[in-house]
Amino acid sequence: MRITLRKAGSEIFVPDGKPLEEAISRTTHMGIVAHQDDLEITAYDGILRCFGEEEKWFFGVTATDGRGSPRSGPYADVSDEEMMDIRRREQKKAAVVGEYGALALLNYSSAEVKDPRNIDPIEDIKELVSLAKPSILYTHSLADKHDTHVAVALKAIRALRELPPRLRPKRIYGCEAWGGLDWLVDEDKIVFDVSERENLALALLGIFDSQISGGKRYDIATMGRRKANATYLQSHEVDRMGSAIYAMDLTPLVVDPKLDVVEYVMDLINHFAQDVSSRIAKLI
Repeated sequence: MRITLRKAGSEIFVPDGKPLEEAISRTTHMGIVAHQDDLEITAYDGILRCFGEEEKWFFGVTATDGRGSPRSGPYADVSDEEMMDIRRREQKKAAVVGEYGALALLNYSSAEVKDPRNIDPIEDIKELVSLAKPSILYTHSLADKHDTHVAVALKAIRALRELPPRLRPKRIYGCEAWGGLDWLVDEDKIVFDVSERENLALALLGIFDSQISGGKRYDIATMGRRKANATYLQSHEVDRMGSAIYAMDLTPLVVDPKLDVVEYVMDLINHFAQDVSSRIAKLI
């Protein structure tokens, strides 16, 4: 198998050492995200579903190089180049612990990913998805407040739209990271039950010491959000799960490439506005 990733320094890592073709072709679940540690936050449902399974394999893709992450404490004096190396090593460790089938590090800068004219990441995604043929694909929510996250999601959507239908995943989900999705009305909300193996979630998040000791407690915040999602999902029922991730369904945007992305997201926001408005109106 020959893969031509377009950015210098990009690579594909196979934790169990299988030949590249075998490693990628076994993919069932795939995550395409912006940064190192986003897979473990945004695409964790896929990681959990595949962990310890012989017939299910997770293929993770990170688009950026990690050089621009904030840093303090023991990482305060780390250079951008050193941070790139640290974050790459952390992501590979997570791939080993999480038993990923493969991990692609595309190595673009955030500016390159956010540039609408730069089609190289789109071509990389098309090639990887064509080879992996995942049934389920996770990326960032289009309502995320991090520009690089949204840019990666948009490039993933564009890449999938350009693929023939037979190569597209059956389901595409935009999951929460910078900004929760508890505001989605229930009929628009995808809920992933990630209650099992809490130890795995904690272990994966804890690997990214450059972020945690560097000043961002993503481990505590992520686990707290998942717990809150599970508890606040239903007001008149006991908890049905111990931990939950919310997502918006992006599948329609790929099934019908003519759908306007902005209008699609605004429809979800308008559903929320109507739900709030009608509830207040009936109680006044």
